[in-house]
Amino acid sequence: MSARGPTEEEIRNIIMPLMLSGAKMLDRHCPNCGSPLFEKDGKVFCPVCEHRKKQQKAEMKGVEERLMEKLNELANSLPEDIDELEKHLRAMEKIIELLERYRKLEGGE
Repeated sequence: MSARGPTEEEIRNIIMPLMLSGAKMLDRHCPNCGSPLFEKDGKVFCPVCEHRKKQQKAEMKGVEERLMEKLNELANSLPEDIDELEKHLRAMEKIIELLERYRKLEGGE
C-alpha cells in the first residue's frame, strides 16, 4: 500500500523551500508517495517521505518519553499495601516490556 501524495502543507513547507535552496527537482516521482524526487549534493531523495519519517520518529520518541514518565511516577509512589504493590509492579513490568519492544523496533538495543 503506497502512502498518499504530498499535502498542500507539505508542498508549502517542504518542497517549496527545498526548491528555493537550490535543490533540483527531477522528472521522476517517489514510488511510495508520488512526490517529485529531488537531487541535492549528489543525493536523490523524496523530501516528503523523509519529512514523514522524521515526524513519525518524533512522535514515537514522545511515546517513549511518556512511558518513562509513567514508569518513574509509579516507581516513586510504591504503596505499602502488598496487593496494591503487586498491581504497581505489574504495571511497571508492562511499561518496561513496551519500552523494550519500542527500542527493538527502532533498531536500538
